[in-house]
Amino acid sequence: MGIKTFLSKEQQEAIVQAIVDAENATSGEIRVHMESSCKIDVLDRATQIFKKLRMHKTELRNGALIYLAVKDRKFAILGDAGINAKVPDGFWDEIKAVMASNFKKDDFVTGLTVGIHMIGEKLKTYFPLMDDDENELSNEISFGA
Repeated sequence: MGIKTFLSKEQQEAIVQAIVDAENATSGEIRVHMESSCKIDVLDRATQIFKKLRMHKTELRNGALIYLAVKDRKFAILGDAGINAKVPDGFWDEIKAVMASNFKKDDFVTGLTVGIHMIGEKLKTYFPLMDDDENELSNEISFGA
């Protein structure tokens, strides 16, 4: 089974809808990237994907990536420079803990959708939705090997 079929079409749609809903409250941009495995440090790989997806090109540098390597059971949340300049240390810790508890039960959809909503809630404090807000990045899940 390839990574693109790890989640059903309906599950993928639920995750994309969570991104749409979360971004309705913030000018922040949220992406999800899934791969089968990660052979290097998970934050290093998330950084590579962040750049590959051009997430560092948003106007306010307020993109957040959820990177998930399913078979290796590794994941990371990575925020861009604009986010990291404003938020306190440990900003992602609560979100990561909630997501991890769902992933441990093999409930990836709940882990991702709850994590996405939590990211949206936290980002709206620092990056509220603006009247002229544009969706700068795709809401679709991206997939690696």
